Amino acid sequence: MKPATIFLALCACAEAILGAPTNAIFSGPISLEGAYGLALAQNHTIRKSLKELEVTHGVVVQTRAVTLPKVRWLTDFQSSDANSIETVPVGGIKAPDHRWSSNLRLVQSIYEGGRLTAALRLEKLIWEQALLQHRVLISDTLLNVRVAYDGALLAAQQIGVQEASLRLIERELEDVKKRYAAGAAPKFDVLRAEVELANARPRLIRARNALRIAQSELAVLLGLSTPKGTGENQLDLGGTLVIEPWPVELPVAIARAFDQRTELAALRIAEKIRAEDIIIAESRRKPVVEMFTGYGARSSSFTRDLTRDLSGWFAGVQATWDIYDGNLTKGRITEANAKHGKVRLEIEERMLHIEHEVRIAHSAFVEARELLASQEKVQEQAEEALRLAQARAAAGAATQLDVLTAQTALTEARSTQVLARHDYSVARARLERAIGLDFQVERQGKP
Repeated sequence: MKPATIFLALCACAEAILGAPTNAIFSGPISLEGAYGLALAQNHTIRKSLKELEVTHGVVVQTRAVTLPKVRWLTDFQSSDANSIETVPVGGIKAPDHRWSSNLRLVQSIYEGGRLTAALRLEKLIWEQALLQHRVLISDTLLNVRVAYDGALLAAQQIGVQEASLRLIERELEDVKKRYAAGAAPKFDVLRAEVELANARPRLIRARNALRIAQSELAVLLGLSTPKGTGENQLDLGGTLVIEPWPVELPVAIARAFDQRTELAALRIAEKIRAEDIIIAESRRKPVVEMFTGYGARSSSFTRDLTRDLSGWFAGVQATWDIYDGNLTKGRITEANAKHGKVRLEIEERMLHIEHEVRIAHSAFVEARELLASQEKVQEQAEEALRLAQARAAAGAATQLDVLTAQTALTEARSTQVLARHDYSVARARLERAIGLDFQVERQGKP
């Protein structure tokens, strides 16, 4: 498919996506896939990248232009001093002091030392590179959306953990007050429960603030705005931190990254572009051959009547060759070769960085997977420990401190498990990005 056709199709798609008003307020639950769709439609970084594709399309048109024929219209009118015009000795004929000419010419270059064929290849390479760079930006943006989305889910679940902890401490305070009123517990136990309750409230306040911040960060990535005069984003996230097993070995991950990373593909295209630049630079050492044809008219050279003209068709071939240009071409060839060598080094460097990224991401994923596995039964054990502590306290075999310690351990276990699930999800997302896997996107309903 021609680049122009691809560009028009892409613009039509973008127009359909961007039909949703920007900075809209989204009402309704947003799934992770829906968040991806909103980001593709409204994220400002992606929208600016689409404009860059339009710029690249203009460059492609300019690159292709050297291979297409040019139509030129030349016209002039000249008036001369009568004393500067020579008279023919025989017959006393004198050329007119006013004359004009006009012609329309079609010029087609047929040989430029390889520059024409290189330009045809170059226009496709430039467009392919631009699309790959656009894909890189989309992948980075969707990764940021994934991390922000999981961060908002984590903040919401941490609120649930802290609210559950607060309810446990409130019930314990009520029980202690009843036992104190009955003379079965000292005043110290009541004070200790009240202090524990006071210490729990700031954790809930911080958790709610963390949710507000996480929602605000996600809203910016999705291109959503907060209603004027309110301090809440009110994003309803319909997703959960679903953890699925994903076995992936490091050597396989590195090999897949080398094969799938769009950044490497873009650099390989850049290497081909620099190779074409060398051909174009070297073509300036060779002649340029053009064919031309056209139709022209001019005033008569033997009468002052400007309405009498001579007209007709013409055609021909013309060639130009810069035998010596002050080493301009030599300098351009040196520059093109250096840029080509630089791109090769950039490919090698990028491969090293990609391997490093995969190793770091894989290590973080393995760590998150092991931490998640270590937390599978901790919450159940902490809940059972709290139940036993409460039963023993009711039977007089345990102290209030034992109950409060068990409650704290349960809260910590719940918080740690939620954090482990979040870390696993984020670590997997980063590893997927390092490998070069595309994020799955579904179109979300319009806001």
